[in-house]
Amino acid sequence: MDHSAVPRQLPNLGPPLATAAPATIAAMSADRERADRERADGGPANRSRPPEAEITSPANPRIKQLIALRRRRSREQAAVTLVEGLAEIELALAAGVRPQTLYHCRQLAVPESLPLAARAATLGTQVVHLSRPVFEKVSYREGPDGWLAVVPAVETDLRSLQLPAKPLVLICAGLEKPGNLGAILRTADAAGVAAVIAADPVTDWGNPNIVRASKGTVFSVPVASATTAEVLAWTAKHGLRIVAATPNAQTLLTDADLTGPTAIAVGAEQAGLSGEWLDSAAVTVTIPMFGKADSLNVAASAAIIAYEAVRQRMRAGELLSRRSVRSRYA
Repeated sequence: MDHSAVPRQLPNLGPPLATAAPATIAAMSADRERADRERADGGPANRSRPPEAEITSPANPRIKQLIALRRRRSREQAAVTLVEGLAEIELALAAGVRPQTLYHCRQLAVPESLPLAARAATLGTQVVHLSRPVFEKVSYREGPDGWLAVVPAVETDLRSLQLPAKPLVLICAGLEKPGNLGAILRTADAAGVAAVIAADPVTDWGNPNIVRASKGTVFSVPVASATTAEVLAWTAKHGLRIVAATPNAQTLLTDADLTGPTAIAVGAEQAGLSGEWLDSAAVTVTIPMFGKADSLNVAASAAIIAYEAVRQRMRAGELLSRRSVRSRYA
């Protein structure tokens, strides 16, 4: 039998576009637009993912709750904190943080960052799109980049800290300014400090300004908060040698041995370290100064001392990799 003579049955593809009903054409166009949006948000359409919520009214009760998280009491009651900024959220994710909710604004975010929404959704995070006016209302920084996350509160229990051999720890006694604490965290992350501890803290580690000043390193560096008495007892328990920074010390920083288990203590710029810290120190050190100012910014002082410890440890062959100084994170 000559099969070439038998007409083939073609699948029914619907009416040609030229003769399709206007409603059909509109539906097909809507499908194409929806697929384009899904690709922009992180790849091909994922029908297993729940639809993204959207808020366009600044009066929405959820927006009021979000703004309330700027207050410490609200954060502590909800056991969450805010992270704003693409870089900060990316670092938090890299440190293992799983956001509860991710808010973003397509009008403010750069196109290359949009796949973050789909990535967060795969972690079980609720993703919410905010209109530009709404996002600018909830943002706590100038020039927002369209990304804001609500994440679980940072773990701050002193007893939960795990230390490596010969740890280097930074203790911030009575520091008030979130910007200084954030800058110290950035130094700690870069220098491989095992932990940063706030003694008699004035603010909480979840303060959005600390998160911002730290560029998200509050999630990559183990932190804790406790009273001075508790921190002193903890350092003694772990055999840490306290090195106290004070302008009145007789020992230059470079003459102090910082290669063993060490806790560097710095105080507020105005008051400095209390007598309790100075009396408990194995050694007090000073940073040489040759100008007219009588002190350095506390974050700058902490960075200088931390990197002197790094220098000494590198010279002694103790710092072979980041893993040798950090215990919680790979």
